[in-house]
Amino acid sequence: MEPEMEDKTVELMNTSVMESQTGDLSPKTTKVFKVSNGPMTGSRKRPSEGNYQKEKDVCIQLFDQWSEADQVEFVEHLISRMCHYQHGHINSYLKPMLQRDFITVLPAQGLDHIAENILSFLDARSLCSAELVCKEWQRVISEGMLWKKLIERMVRTDPLWKGLSERHQWEKYLFKNRTTEVPPNSYYRSLYPKIIQDIETIEANWRCGRHNLQRIQCRSENSKGVYCLQYDDDKIISGLRDNSIKIWDKQSLECLKILTGHTGSVLCLQYDERVIVTGSSDSTVRVWDVNSGEVLNTLIHHNEAVLHLRFCNGLMVTCSKDRSIAVWDMASPTDISLRRVLVGHRAAVNVVDFDDKYIVSASGDRTIKVWSTSTCEFVRTLNGHKRGIACLQYRDRLVVSGSSDNTIRLWDIECGACLRVLEGHEELVRCIRFDNKRIVSGAYDGCESLAFFLSNLVQTTHSCSRNG
Repeated sequence: MEPEMEDKTVELMNTSVMESQTGDLSPKTTKVFKVSNGPMTGSRKRPSEGNYQKEKDVCIQLFDQWSEADQVEFVEHLISRMCHYQHGHINSYLKPMLQRDFITVLPAQGLDHIAENILSFLDARSLCSAELVCKEWQRVISEGMLWKKLIERMVRTDPLWKGLSERHQWEKYLFKNRTTEVPPNSYYRSLYPKIIQDIETIEANWRCGRHNLQRIQCRSENSKGVYCLQYDDDKIISGLRDNSIKIWDKQSLECLKILTGHTGSVLCLQYDERVIVTGSSDSTVRVWDVNSGEVLNTLIHHNEAVLHLRFCNGLMVTCSKDRSIAVWDMASPTDISLRRVLVGHRAAVNVVDFDDKYIVSASGDRTIKVWSTSTCEFVRTLNGHKRGIACLQYRDRLVVSGSSDNTIRLWDIECGACLRVLEGHEELVRCIRFDNKRIVSGAYDGCESLAFFLSNLVQTTHSCSRNG
């Protein structure tokens, strides 16, 4: 050390051991080790001189005899007395020692499921990159069916993905355990980019207004109008003014079947893979076998026309011109029982919708009412429309309604606030649907309106939630 440099050495006192002739280790002398904390010159490498090697071996012998806690404490003391350069050198030495390929290590310990669970949180781009890391990562992704899990996650959270899964019928390969019926991971790996391409095509069609118009001629001597319909990739089912339900082939547009039994116009319908449920101006609700067209059940409760209905997961809700809402338990198509009748509207109830938390109804009395699905108790009323409400959709915490005041309103169901009023139609807004990107509405003015701005409502909704 230079004479003019400040001495920053620290003496470390330790009892050294000397090897006896018998090989035993016993304390003999006391040594003093000095670790410099001052500047280093030249190559910064300590020259091997004197008894360094022997002293180092003695230190290592002592270090090995201490407990882990004592070893850590000793190293901490040493590091605290080192300079910045020494810290950097130690960090470079430790960094590769601390790195672990846990995705490769976990399966070797019989913990494949943990490695799979970690990688299952990746998005598609990251999952592609992970496949290229090494063969073991690729094996974990393949055997863990992580592309299948990614598609399932998208179907659960995105209505567009869910709609495509139903329309193109690849939903039958989802949400199933690993069996011989499930395709290999490579099937889902190749399916994902095809889904993305379909979504991009759909988005482009919406933006550019591209469509293919085909007409089904429903008019006959007794049929002068279509009141309701639902469709999938194979068929279109419509409810007509002539009291019938007609089933059409989606590709050829030919009428496959006509269901008769109602004595009034068919005003509303919904179907799934088993049944068609219809409501009529004859005040009844009928349940039909979707394949055979046979009438399975007739529900007689309402006193006037059944204007709308929804069913899902063993629950059905119907509403009527008689101002009431009926909640039904559907154990099976032939076992349907009335749970509760909801009253409170002062005019015909035109539309209902529900999920596991709320039942929402809209009426000609200008109000939307919210009810608890589990208890059927009244929760709140949404006021704002100036005239009767003709249509409504409810999903998550957003309600979108259309009215004969020619406006569309967006509501936060939790606090009851009106988030936005959309104007543009010149007559009654008769039908409305929305997803997480857009609202589509139809009105008696003959115009179809399209709005792309739902993503902008998130901040407004959250603000309403905090203030409410």
